[in-house]
Amino acid sequence: MSRLIRMDRTGHSTVAEWSVDDPATVAAAVAAFRAELDQGYYAVVSGGDGRAEHVRALPVDAPLVILRRPIAGG
Repeated sequence: MSRLIRMDRTGHSTVAEWSVDDPATVAAAVAAFRAELDQGYYAVVSGGDGRAEHVRALPVDAPLVILRRPIAGG
């Protein structure tokens, strides 16, 4: 089961879980992913070796997708 989590003040919250074998859970996860992006979050998946890749579409084959707000600063 794959998970979409949002980093927040509590640490993290699970937004969606899906299985690639279950189209209904994939559709719900894609909708939740899009809603979070529309609220200003961005998403990353681990690329291994301490690297992460920014994604704009839900990679349904990824075991974990992390949502977070952009870092403010200047």
